[in-house]
Amino acid sequence: MHALICGSMAYDNIMVFPDRFKHHILPEQIHILNVAFLVPEMRREFGGCAGNIAYNLKLLGGSPLIMATVGDDAAPYLERLDQLQLPRTHVRQVPGSFTAQAFITTDLDDNQITAFHPGAMSFSHLNKVEQASSVSLGIVAPDGREGMLQHARDFAAAGTPFIFDPGQGLPMFNGDELLDFLGQADYACFNDYEAKLACERTGRSLEQLAELVQALIVTKGGQGSDIYCGGQRLEIPCVQADTIVDPTGCGDAYRAGLLYGIIAGWNMERTGRLAALMGAYKIASRGPQNHAPSRAEIAARYQREFNEALW
Repeated sequence: MHALICGSMAYDNIMVFPDRFKHHILPEQIHILNVAFLVPEMRREFGGCAGNIAYNLKLLGGSPLIMATVGDDAAPYLERLDQLQLPRTHVRQVPGSFTAQAFITTDLDDNQITAFHPGAMSFSHLNKVEQASSVSLGIVAPDGREGMLQHARDFAAAGTPFIFDPGQGLPMFNGDELLDFLGQADYACFNDYEAKLACERTGRSLEQLAELVQALIVTKGGQGSDIYCGGQRLEIPCVQADTIVDPTGCGDAYRAGLLYGIIAGWNMERTGRLAALMGAYKIASRGPQNHAPSRAEIAARYQREFNEALW
């Protein structure tokens, strides 16, 4: 059975400015801002929530199906999917558009200036959940607004359980819309900031929101994660990374662990532990899709961390 991953595929264009923005942006001249930054170091990474989650789920031996929209410039990404043996049956190419992409410039103080072009992501509603078969679990990850609304309705109508994972797309929805998502979903996942925002917009506490789903997961970076389920709060410890290189995509790696554990029928504690372990692998590697532990390595490390067999 497959996991249907509805979300974005994107290019991350990452540039390093070997100076400090504050030396070039004058506060008293901000009303006529016109600056250029020479960025001799640049790299392009394959990213987007759907692409990242699918990559990590494949590492675990899962069977991900990506449902996303890409543009005319998607050939390198599509070739990569083929190389990784990730089916692109439900990856729709939208003529006359660019693949979603972020342009991120970082200075020596780790300040960032980011521009994001949604491109083909804005057409994600063209994809229909019912077009995919043999799906046992889905996830609605950050994507075009209309696509996220539709995919949640489609999963609910089909009776297919799914995780609501709004991520950076959460501000697009008001309180009533968030409650509708949670009413349709079986699971929900936020980081700690998103969880606070969801509570503010809905006027409900985390415990009250957790009553709407089987499990509500809140990730807290280096402080681990909390899983609210069955009227309890499970505290999942953070797995210490070998080194901290790049947090980009850590949340997506965590969500792949959730998908794997839920499909396998594990309890939420074991599922959360695997999710935390996947985040630790990711943060030790630059870019969201460059870590590549084998299943045997993942199992051995899980045994060391939690003193129990993984599979």
